[in-house]
Amino acid sequence: MICRKLRLRPDESFLDIGSGWGALLCHAAQHYGVRAHGVTLSQAQFDYAKDKIERLGLKDRVTVALCDYRTLGGRYDKIASIGMCEHVGIANYEAYFKKIRGLLGGRGIFLNHGITRRAKRKIENFGKISPGKRVILKYIFPGSELDHIGHTLQVMESCGFEVHDVEGLRLHYARTLRLWLDRLTARREEAIAQVGPERYRMWIAYLAGVMGGFEHGPQQVFQIVAVKRADKAASPLPPTRDDLYRVAPPQDSRMTRRS
Repeated sequence: MICRKLRLRPDESFLDIGSGWGALLCHAAQHYGVRAHGVTLSQAQFDYAKDKIERLGLKDRVTVALCDYRTLGGRYDKIASIGMCEHVGIANYEAYFKKIRGLLGGRGIFLNHGITRRAKRKIENFGKISPGKRVILKYIFPGSELDHIGHTLQVMESCGFEVHDVEGLRLHYARTLRLWLDRLTARREEAIAQVGPERYRMWIAYLAGVMGGFEHGPQQVFQIVAVKRADKAASPLPPTRDDLYRVAPPQDSRMTRRS
């Protein structure tokens, strides 16, 4: 769905900021024929993604670098950032979105996927840290910070993006967390053998608690599709989402090139 929302096309340049274990990079190259580049700060993710690219025979179309996205140069047709903005820090959003805009070619398309919190009636209450959040910051996601969707959109627009589509995936993520929890508890003994009983219990509590947060709404997750704003330029996106569901995914890019 991310590839469809970006309307990826063969031989386009695609950047994945915070590319994780390389799944999106490889999928986009295999099925949409793009030239994909990813960046990560994790040595483990970098090593795994490099091995995966090699194993799938994608070295001619996919690269990955162990670096900070702020050091990147060049231009890309399409950019995705999946689950990384939570770690940028709200105070750094302007620099984050301006950097991404600078990496996009003319009328390039950007998809930002991130977890958010529900806005408060009083803005001064939004920054308060609950006891549950304090535990997560200490043991699960140090340094993470969740915005509310309204402010994120405001900053994106002020940084030169035209927002085309905002989709809430809260209930999808609640189901994802339930599946993670079920699978972890099903392999309890194996997990405890790897990380010990204390860390196992901590993650069980975290997954269960956050699952409830997504099921009942305080926590949300959104995908935002935006384009690099330009004066007197036609939109590169269609007027509705219809094509995302009506059109079959492209064939394997290798088959497309041979044909």
